[in-house]
Amino acid sequence: MSEAPDRPIYFLGVDGGGTGCRARIEDHSGTVLGQGLSGPATTRLGIEEAWASIARAFSAAIEESGFADGEIARTHVGIGLAGIGRKGALEALKAIPHRFAGIEFVSDGMGACLGAHSGKDGAIVIAGTGSIGLGFVDGHDLRVGGYGFPISDDGSGAELGLKAVQAALRAHDGRQECTALLAEIMQRFQNDPMEAVAWMDRSSATDYAALAPMVMRHADQGDAAARRIVQGAAEHIDTLVRALFDKGAPRVSLLGGLASPLEPWLSPDVRRRLKPADGDAVSGAIILARKSQPAS
Repeated sequence: MSEAPDRPIYFLGVDGGGTGCRARIEDHSGTVLGQGLSGPATTRLGIEEAWASIARAFSAAIEESGFADGEIARTHVGIGLAGIGRKGALEALKAIPHRFAGIEFVSDGMGACLGAHSGKDGAIVIAGTGSIGLGFVDGHDLRVGGYGFPISDDGSGAELGLKAVQAALRAHDGRQECTALLAEIMQRFQNDPMEAVAWMDRSSATDYAALAPMVMRHADQGDAAARRIVQGAAEHIDTLVRALFDKGAPRVSLLGGLASPLEPWLSPDVRRRLKPADGDAVSGAIILARKSQPAS
């Protein structure tokens, strides 16, 4: 490793996700100097709102680090941002003026992948509100799934919720056996299918995913309907992991809010091949910032 330069340089990593934004500043040796948090940062909210959230997070990190203008000007920034693939988003973000040495952007998923494998080739499957497989091998990006709920995002929290509501309506009609899970789902709708229809009309993937913990709880308690739903989700995650290996990924990590609950349900061959993540998405953003530093 090269020696630290006479005038210290710094690295700021930002993970801008749909539920919150985190920032961290490190020095050349990896010592954490400051951290910050803010609310959702996704281009779905608009470029100005996404950048405002990112700025709140990195401003808090800068304040904690005690940086003045000189240090800020020697700080390289990496930002992983949800929704960066939207048309025109990257160009709009790059046009925003800033005081840093430079800023590099990637998707929040690619930031998480960089962190999971310490910047080396590899892939991740994210199982959360949505689901997707992402990675990079020999300079090529990999992607499987993740095209959005309800047409994709198989094995996600949103799909668990959707399948539970569908099964609850079938049970209400007498088309399948009513279990404790399905009864609890229908109780949320006052046992009235039209209440479920009204809820559907205004619900997002996040609303469906809010039912996932209930589905997992009932599955763990042996509920037959819940177990079928969770097993189906696990089989979808299995296919995402296997597809990434088939595409050449040397290692795959499972991330996201459903990663731990779903892992015991995965096929034994998939569980054996999964690798624990080295670091988080902020670590990945810092790796991006370090890679962007011009060679001396």
